Amino acid sequence: MAESRGRVWTGVIRIGPHGGAHRVAARAALSVGIPLLVLLLIDRLDLSVYASFGAFAALYGRLDPPRTRVRMQATAGGILVLSMLLGTLLSALASPPLASVVVIATLAAAVTLVAYRAQWHPPGALFAVFAAGACASFPAAATTFSLVLLVGLSSVLWSLLVTTVFVFARRGSWRMPARQSPPIGAVAWEMTATVGVAALLAGVAGALLVGTHWYWAMVGAVAAVGGAHVTARLIRGVQRLVGTLVGVLIAAGLLALQLPPWAVVIVAVVMQVGAELFVGRNYGIAMLFITPLALLMISLASPAAPDMLLRDRVLETVIGVTVGTVVAIVSAALRRRSTV
Repeated sequence: MAESRGRVWTGVIRIGPHGGAHRVAARAALSVGIPLLVLLLIDRLDLSVYASFGAFAALYGRLDPPRTRVRMQATAGGILVLSMLLGTLLSALASPPLASVVVIATLAAAVTLVAYRAQWHPPGALFAVFAAGACASFPAAATTFSLVLLVGLSSVLWSLLVTTVFVFARRGSWRMPARQSPPIGAVAWEMTATVGVAALLAGVAGALLVGTHWYWAMVGAVAAVGGAHVTARLIRGVQRLVGTLVGVLIAAGLLALQLPPWAVVIVAVVMQVGAELFVGRNYGIAMLFITPLALLMISLASPAAPDMLLRDRVLETVIGVTVGTVVAIVSAALRRRSTV
């Protein structure tokens, strides 16, 4: 037991190798920055969250060969756009929070299975859950669907163009080595069930105990159960919790400045760069950048009192990580019993 705890805490503070993170950060900066600049110029930063979710496509396949990377980004980008449309539909239908939680938990399970089969990197359904949950919490009308589709899809296509230009600039090869998808076996179903149950329970708890930003609890739970084994899941949960708590303090300072829109765009790009420099090396450090970025984007799309945003982020993250950690431990115990 002591040895296991030691592995967890060592993993929490460990910083992995650089691994070309600067190239991924540069692609992410362009993928996010240019769409936000366009929205700034046309005075529609209220749509920035859709552009940001679409730009998340650029974060996939960071270590994969070029053709695999572009294919993965296109698939993930399409799923992100569909997730935004699903969330918008839930909002337009005035779906009760608990009903929305059930739908998005189902989405989390389905995308987890797709990601496993397609060998996504980063793996899992975290971005899809975030996109669907956030859009479900924004007011939506009939015209919102076209805006989500236009801005989100344009952002995905721009991200693909940026990736392609980087490949040619580095004279990369488009040859794709043979790659077999792993079979859908016990491991895949265990991951799918674990993510679905964690997202569902965290979302229900977040909706009943806090309210408005219940989807942050779902995101926290999905992050906490995202590892391949229980130790990795515990490490990720602790990193997300600690990183979020410190990141909220940074976000509080930024929100208190009441930055003009152009400054918010600059800060968002800087935060995206920082996140990509560390997300593959130490998830906790990456959360110092991801948390302020998320709160800034949410505040642009749906203005709310900063103190409520900060409070909800802390409470929902605590709920999500706690639920995710418990589900991860129970899942590991059940798996061990099944193999005895």
